[in-house]
Amino acid sequence: MSLSIRNQLPGTVTAVTTGEAMASVKVRLTGGQDITAAITADAVKELGLTEGSAVKALVKSTEVALATGPVEGISIRNQLAGSVTEVATGDAMGSVKVSVEGGDLTAAITKDAVEDLGLAAGSSVVALIKSTEISLSLG
Repeated sequence: MSLSIRNQLPGTVTAVTTGEAMASVKVRLTGGQDITAAITADAVKELGLTEGSAVKALVKSTEVALATGPVEGISIRNQLAGSVTEVATGDAMGSVKVSVEGGDLTAAITKDAVEDLGLAAGSSVVALIKSTEISLSLG
């Protein structure tokens, strides 16, 4: 099966908390960083996710925001530190490739954001990803 989702980060499930409709799944990425995915309880059952399951965290590039450092006082817990490896901009949008421990991410952000943040190859950044924007597949 092919996917258009380029952001696929391998990891291992460290905890699953299941409610009636939704579940919170904590994943330790191979690079050592932790993320949380909020997925349906049905998905947890269908995929057979348990502590120790090998998974890939899937994140669309339009769901990756970038900051120039850690951000406090927001509900986004998934903050992955990395560095910019490539920037390509058009008239309105930019594609920013980011290297994080254990993988690579692409963020599709506005050209204005690229310019406002001064992003260029070598820039330190933090990728911000809401838990509800992370899907999981078996690893």
